[in-house]
Amino acid sequence: MSKQPDHLVLATDYRPPDPARVWPLLTDNAEVLAGLGAHHVLVYSSIEDPGRILVTVGLRNREPVRKVLGSRLFFDWFDALGVEDIPAVFAGETLDKIVVVDADPDQPPGVIVAAITSVGDAQALVGGLHRELHEIASAGVRAIRIFQAFDDQHEVMMLQEIDNEADAAEWLANSDIAAAWMKGAGIGAYPPVFVGRFRHMLRIDENR
Repeated sequence: MSKQPDHLVLATDYRPPDPARVWPLLTDNAEVLAGLGAHHVLVYSSIEDPGRILVTVGLRNREPVRKVLGSRLFFDWFDALGVEDIPAVFAGETLDKIVVVDADPDQPPGVIVAAITSVGDAQALVGGLHRELHEIASAGVRAIRIFQAFDDQHEVMMLQEIDNEADAAEWLANSDIAAAWMKGAGIGAYPPVFVGRFRHMLRIDENR
C-alpha cells in the first residue's frame, strides 16, 4: 500500500473464474488505461477466499472517473474474464493517509485489509484513528489509507497494511477499534472485508 501515491481511485472486488487472466488483461489494456488518466493499477489476491481479487486503479483527475463509470469498460472486462455477478465499483479520493510505522525498505509487503462501508462522519473517523495510533501500532498496523466516495460522503474505503496474517486475524477478531470502523462491511451492497496480499503493480506512462 505504501507504494501508492495520493490519488483518486476506482476499486473493484470480484471472483473471476480464472484469476490468472486478470493481470494479462490489465497489461493488454495499458493504453486504454493511460487514455483514462490512470497512473497505477494494483492487484491483490485474497488469503482467506481463493480466487477473490481486489483491483485498484489510481487516476489523475475526476473527469476520467466519470467517463469510466459512464462507459462499459468495466463490464467489458468482467465479461472477458467470465465474471457473472457484476460487482460494484468504488470511486473516491484520498481523505487521509496515516503512516503508523515508517516503512522499512528491506521489509516485505504486509497483509492488506480492505473494507468498504458507511460511516456517520468520515472526518470524525479520521480524527479517531489519529487518537488511537499507539494501539493501532501495537496491533501490527503499518499504514492506513482512507478514501471517501465521490457520490456519498458517508461511504469510505479503508486500506490497512498489517505486518502479517496472524496480526491481521487478531486485529479483525479482537480489536474494538477495527470493529467500530468496519461493522458495515459485508452488509447490503458492501463486500465482506478483504484480507490479501499485494501481487502486481502496473505503472502507466501518461504519454503512452
